Amino acid sequence: MAIADALQGSLDLLVLKILSRRAPLHGYAIMTSIETLSGERLRVEEGSLYPALHRMEESGLIRGTWTTKDNGRRLRVYDLTARGRKELAKEESRWTAVATAVQRVLRLA
Repeated sequence: MAIADALQGSLDLLVLKILSRRAPLHGYAIMTSIETLSGERLRVEEGSLYPALHRMEESGLIRGTWTTKDNGRRLRVYDLTARGRKELAKEESRWTAVATAVQRVLRLA
């Protein structure tokens, strides 16, 4: 299984975690943060990230606002909501339990 396949299903968790520590961020900064913090092992494509950001915004996990850079370019930046913080805690706990179980099988099999 490719590492990119492992990202499937964990994108929301990664975005929430990045925003919990570094918000507000625009989409490209979220993508590069995931790549950098993963030691260049995880890469998120725009075609996956932006639909996820829109879905997460619609569900109230993140809040998007428009900002204008010094050069006049408008950017949409994202921040975590209270609901997003609760979801992050729940998903981190779930992911840790799954990772622990997988590690246990790998050690004992």
